[in-house]
Amino acid sequence: MTSQYITNNLLTVNEYLLIIQPDASVAEKINNLKKDFADKYECSQAVYSKPHITLIKFIQLQMNEPRIIRVINEIITRFDAIQIKINGFASFPAHTIYVNIETKNDIITLVKLLKPIQAFLKIDNEHKPHYITEPHLTIARKLLPWQYEKGWLEYSHTSLVTGFRANEVVLLRRNFEGGKYVTAAMFQLMGKTQNIAEQVSLF
Repeated sequence: MTSQYITNNLLTVNEYLLIIQPDASVAEKINNLKKDFADKYECSQAVYSKPHITLIKFIQLQMNEPRIIRVINEIITRFDAIQIKINGFASFPAHTIYVNIETKNDIITLVKLLKPIQAFLKIDNEHKPHYITEPHLTIARKLLPWQYEKGWLEYSHTSLVTGFRANEVVLLRRNFEGGKYVTAAMFQLMGKTQNIAEQVSLF
């Protein structure tokens, strides 16, 4: 999508991330790991993003944001809080090293329950929403070969056992042309899972 597209439509186009954020204690541990990786492996971009688990990435017009928030809220508030256990590290060879989430099933289930609303999230046929299939907490990505090889040699033998309870999901947005993400909405995981399938069918 180009600036010409945005100008011609006279509308703001945003990038959105639907995420789970770790609690303050776990976020601090992961931030320290990211800083350590940045220092050891000359990877300054590792410290740019705050720790988070991405559920969906999508692009959409800001004018559609209220409706998107409504349909996301209808699903997420009916899902139980998620207990997330972290155990060690894993990687996407040969470019990303991340914190391994041992308890993925509930996160994957939530992502699947959000798939019926993808028509609300799709701005056009060329920019479809991306649903995450492997939940993770990134330490560093877009690594050079030497950064990945040396970093993974260390982190594949590093122990990390922790966890947190996720009680909410956050929708972030930023302008498509760049800038920092800001919070667009927060959704509470309130635990009415049995009603989700019925509600989705109403959209």
